[in-house]
Amino acid sequence: MLGYSETDHVMMARALRLAERGAWTTRPNPMVGCVLVRDGGIVGEGWHQRQGGPHAEVVALEAAGDRARGATAYVTLEPCAHTGSTGPCADALVAAGVARVVAAMRDPFPRVDGSGFDRLRAAGIEVRHGLLEADAQELNCGYVSRLVRGRPWLRVKLAMSLDGHTALESGESKWISGEASRRDVMRWRARSGALLTGSGTVMADDPLLTVRLDEPADFVPPLRVVLDPGLATVARGRVRSGEAPVLYVHAANAKPPRDFDCERVAVPAAGNALDLAAVMRMLAGRGINEVQVEAGATLAGAFMRAGLVDEVLLYVAPLLLGTQARPLFGGLDIRDMAQRMALRMHECVHVGDDLRLRLTPVGNAEAGAAG
Repeated sequence: MLGYSETDHVMMARALRLAERGAWTTRPNPMVGCVLVRDGGIVGEGWHQRQGGPHAEVVALEAAGDRARGATAYVTLEPCAHTGSTGPCADALVAAGVARVVAAMRDPFPRVDGSGFDRLRAAGIEVRHGLLEADAQELNCGYVSRLVRGRPWLRVKLAMSLDGHTALESGESKWISGEASRRDVMRWRARSGALLTGSGTVMADDPLLTVRLDEPADFVPPLRVVLDPGLATVARGRVRSGEAPVLYVHAANAKPPRDFDCERVAVPAAGNALDLAAVMRMLAGRGINEVQVEAGATLAGAFMRAGLVDEVLLYVAPLLLGTQARPLFGGLDIRDMAQRMALRMHECVHVGDDLRLRLTPVGNAEAGAAG
C-alpha cells in the first residue's frame, strides 16, 4: 500500500497473526494484536486473550516497558478511547510515549469509531490506518457484522458427497465426511459464538452440538441454539446435556412444559416457520458475533432464501449417495439459469481425504468480509 514500508507490512502481518490467537476466547470482544517496534526491532507484543482481560496494546506496553518510548505501535484495530472493563488503550499509548500508531482498521464500536485516533493525534502521535485492512476485516467479520449490520456473521457448515447430497433419503448422514474433517469442524465450532440447529435435526440426529477437541485447549463454549417453533423437542435430545449453555427459540404461542428449565426466547413466526432475520437480531443483541449453522437441507435452504448466509463451510467427501439422497439446500426452487445462485470461492484445501471449501454467496459478498 502506498506510503507504507516493508517493515510496516511485516509488523502488521505479525500483529494479525497474534490477534488470531484469541479466536476461541475473546468473544464478544474483537480479536486484536499489537506489536511495538523501535529502531527496527520488536520491543513488545501481545494480543487480547479474553473478555475482561487486558487489551493487546496494554500487554505489549507491559512487555516493552521503557523501550516503548518513541516506538511505533502496530495494532490491528483502532485503540479504544473509553473505559469499559479496562481503561482506554489510547491513553496508555500516550502515557508510554509511543511516537507513531499504525492501525489496520477503524473500530465500528460507537464509543470508539474514530475517537481513539483523535485522542492519539491530539497528543501529537502520528496516526495512520488502513494497512492490511481487508485482512483485519476478515479476521473480525463477526464483530464488524454485529455492529454494522445488526446481526452476526452466519456460517452454514455442510458435508456432501461428490454428487451433491448431504444424507440418504432416510435421513442417515453419519458419516459423510472423514474423521479429519470432523476434527476440523470442532475448531470452527470453537470460534463461533453460537451453534445453531433446528428441531428436525435434533429429532433425526440427536446432536450434542459441543466443542470436542483432541488437544487441551482454552475456549469459551459456544451457545447452543435450537430453533423449535412449537417446543416439540424440549423433552428429548443430547443437546441439553453437558455444560455448554443452550437456548430454545420458539414462536410466541408455544407452550413449554411446566418443568422446562432451559433458557428460551420467543421470536415472530409466519405459519410454522420462525422469522430468521429476527432470530439473527436477537442473537446480535446477546453479543453473538459468529453463528455456525449445523442443520439439514430445509433449515440451510431457509437461511439461504432469506439472504442471511454469509459463508458456506463445505466438506466434500469422495463418495456417491445416489439420486434419491437429500440435497445440499432445500426449497431453493431454481427453475432456470437466470435464477441460479453464484458463490465466490475463498478457499479450497485438503482435509484428510476430503476437500474443505469456503464460499460466500455473491449477493452477500459486499455486506461483510469472508471470515
